[in-house]
Parts: sequence; C-alpha cells; structure tokens
Amino acid sequence: MSIEVRDYGVTSDGQQVKQYIMANKQGMKAVLLNYGAVITELHVPDKKGELHDVVWGYEDIAGYEVNTPGLGSAIGRNANRIGKAQITINGKVYELQKNNGENNLHGGNPGYNRRMWKGLIADDNKVEFSIESPDGDQGFPGNASVKISYTLTEDNELRIGYEASADQDTIFNLTNHSYFNLEGQESNNVLEHHVWIDADAFTPTDDGLIPTGEIRSVEGTPMDFKTFHALGERIEEDYEPLKQAGGYDHNYVLNNEGAYALCCKLKSLKTGIVMEVYTDLPGMQLYCGNFLEDETGGKNGRVYGKRSAVCFESQYFPDAVHHENFKSPICKAGEKYRSVTGYKFTVE
Repeated sequence: MSIEVRDYGVTSDGQQVKQYIMANKQGMKAVLLNYGAVITELHVPDKKGELHDVVWGYEDIAGYEVNTPGLGSAIGRNANRIGKAQITINGKVYELQKNNGENNLHGGNPGYNRRMWKGLIADDNKVEFSIESPDGDQGFPGNASVKISYTLTEDNELRIGYEASADQDTIFNLTNHSYFNLEGQESNNVLEHHVWIDADAFTPTDDGLIPTGEIRSVEGTPMDFKTFHALGERIEEDYEPLKQAGGYDHNYVLNNEGAYALCCKLKSLKTGIVMEVYTDLPGMQLYCGNFLEDETGGKNGRVYGKRSAVCFESQYFPDAVHHENFKSPICKAGEKYRSVTGYKFTVE
C-alpha cells in the first residue's frame, strides 16, 4: 500500500491544492483532493485485469471550484433536501439557504465540497480531512468539527468514515456524492448497469422532491430492486415518483437495522466490474444523474450528460427533521456523530 502527495493546482484565490494518491497491491487507485475532500479518480480492475476510472470528475481545479452537480464531493452539514429551508431545534427556528426552489439542498452554498480541508496521512492506507464549520454556517447552529477519512483496503474497498461534533444541538448528515460508471470514462450512459438494493420500501415525495412522510413498499413498482434490474429497464415507466424526479432520484429504506452491512450492488455486464455498497446509515439515495446535462470540463475534455452515471448516497432520510417516523439527524451538543460507508469492487 502506498500514499503519494502531489501539488494539484491553485484555486482562484491563490490556495495550493494537494492531491493524495492511494494505491493497493491489486492495482486499485483512489485519488483525493484536500479541496472539497473530493474523490477525483477511482481506478479499478475489470474482468480482464484492465483498469478503469469509474468516477466522473473534472480536468482541473477550476472545475471543482464550480462543481454544481457535486462530482466526487463531500456533502454537509446535511445531505439531500430540507423542506422550506427551515429547521426547528429545541424550539428555535433556523433559516437555511433556499438553494433548491423553496427548499435547502446539500447544506447550502458554499458547500463543503468547495472549501479547503486540512489533509493528513493517518496511516499507510488512510487519509483524513478535517474542517471547522462555525456557528451559523449555512444557517445551522453550533461550532462544528468535521472529519472525513478515506481508507483503501487490500480487498479493493474504499471505506469512508465520518465523524463530527458541535457545541450546540445541530444536524449532521454527511455523505459522498460520487457519480459512478463501471465502464469508465469512455461510456456515455449507465442505463445498462444492473442494480440490486436491500430495501423493501422507499420514501415518496411531493413535486419538490420533499418526502411526504410515507414509507411505501417497493413491491409491484418500478422502484423494486430486490432482484437485479437494469437502470434503464423501467426508468421511463408511467409511475408518479419517477415522473416527479425525471427518473430515479429516491431514498430507499435500507434493511441494515443500523449495522454496517451490504445494502446495494451495481454491476456492468460489459466490464464485469461489481461495486458493493456498505453503510450503517438508514437510507440510500439512488440518483441516476437526471439533472446532469452538458456538464463541461470533465476528464479528457469530456462533457458529462444526463444519466451518464449513478450515485449511491448513504444518508438519514431527506427532510428527516420534519418527520417523527424518520430517524432523527440531530446530534446533541458534545456528542459524536459517526458513520461509515464503503464502496467495494469485485469482478464476475
């Protein structure tokens, strides 16, 4: 196992960005930046032993300074949407940024993915990034310390550990927003990729993609991935949740019961690459890049298009703070928020 640190580029305000290159003995390589704690490259072997970079990303730091879709990004303080961009904690109302219509999406601007993090090589296979988020940052209460660690194992798992604490009760719901395509940078869509999700239910939304509070069975619907289905097989079906979101962009109610467990699989029949997703969080957002259109500045001059990649975002359910039947994302003052999500690669 090795970790190499290189200069990557300089931000528009003159800050030097560092690149952390992690490689294991199997040839898998993960490339990270201390800007945004982003995953910029993830090279994994296919069934022939050839490596493919399976995540979307930008050609240079200028792309990551904009990064509207959140390619490879660390997301916080709160992943996904909060209705009416407003939360109430201990009877006090906090106004958040309305950056998604009337709602708040992924914390607000500037997001955690457009900030400089402090980078540290914590072990021979582990890099840690940390950031201080002041009271009132994005509208959230409490001075917060946030740490994200990336560990690359010899069995081809990139494991992401999240830790955070604050001096006031606040929300922590951290995730990673990598866009995956297991056929690599030459591929233009992900619709022939097959998906399995260990979830019996999902959380339907209103037209603004805010959960209604219902937990609905996937049985008999195009949301059912309890057996493998191609992403493109049912994505255009006449089903209200799919029409609302323009395809798959939904939170699944995982069966892991709070334990770190296998919850999803993504596979390409073309390359034979299989990605297993593990998490201890209660939800997983399946997002099929419905809003990713003509995103310029990609690797090797790529323009990333609609449904060209897919995200698996581990999370507390969207808008959980407004639904008593959803597990709460509120972390008490002085307590530690911890969660782990892993992406493991095999071939078949």
